[in-house]
Amino acid sequence: MLNTNETRIKYFFILGFPGILPEYYGPVSALLFLFYLAITMGNIFVLVFVKCERSLQKQTYYIFCHLALTDLLFGTVTLPKAISKYWFNDSIISFYSCLVQMFFVHLIGAAHSFILMVMALDRCIAICIPLRYNSLFSNKTVSVLCGISWLVPTMFMVAIMYEILRVPFCNSNIIVQCYCDHMSISNLGCDHVREVKIVALVLAMISLLLPLGFIILSFFVIIAVVLRISSIRGCIKTLSTCTPQLIITCLYYLPRCFYYLANFVGYSFSVPVQIVIVMLYSHIPAAVNPLIYCMQTKDIKEKLKKKLFSWKIDSTTKPMQDKTWQ
Repeated sequence: MLNTNETRIKYFFILGFPGILPEYYGPVSALLFLFYLAITMGNIFVLVFVKCERSLQKQTYYIFCHLALTDLLFGTVTLPKAISKYWFNDSIISFYSCLVQMFFVHLIGAAHSFILMVMALDRCIAICIPLRYNSLFSNKTVSVLCGISWLVPTMFMVAIMYEILRVPFCNSNIIVQCYCDHMSISNLGCDHVREVKIVALVLAMISLLLPLGFIILSFFVIIAVVLRISSIRGCIKTLSTCTPQLIITCLYYLPRCFYYLANFVGYSFSVPVQIVIVMLYSHIPAAVNPLIYCMQTKDIKEKLKKKLFSWKIDSTTKPMQDKTWQ
């Protein structure tokens, strides 16, 4: 069932985490469900909160919303199938459903990378030329740049999909991963695989290294500008405005760079460890980012404190009012 000599297979088998015994399927599915719950609730909260608070409808928070949207969509694309594998023992995914999942997995990942570049540009302009910030980096500019950040990966993925559809599959149909990604699918092809992998690698490097290079350059520029400030307190205060962006960027890039560099220098991980690492660096940031937006961003934190304080006052005054009426 899992191996075929057909040139076009109809189903893929999601392997998930290799070696897990059936008695552990329940805890694994529960853990994945908690991850998905944290991702959905946290990122939906950020989107709704910024939408409802007019004072937060600014450039930086629009970028946060796009990042929250990518995290929400990535979790929604990848985790439900992984949960159903261990919850309902449903490991089968149709051929075209797998390709659609692959399309959105890499589209959302690349879009997240480009939006991080937009976020770095936002901080660079805000710190280096603050007097012209609103004119150079308006809400409209942010919308256009974030739109491009979605459009460019979409074009990349159309090219990759065109290439992968030309590949005949005549080997195993086992996806050695918790979801369908390009590497897992292309490894199952029996012809034109080298060309497909080269195209995907080039586009992946553009999506990863171009934004990363720009982000590193922008932070060097920011540090150079901040060092010119005579007051130490002023330096710290200015750099503190970059704290959320820096944490979010590090959470996205550092695990990926470590993983790729480890493979590049010849340190190979076992298949189960590889799958766990990929799942962790793909989903932990998506669950943690909403906390960073709320706890490390001054405006959002102050708005949340005011909301909580007003709710607390309302909850204490209402019983007193009811008592006086009695």
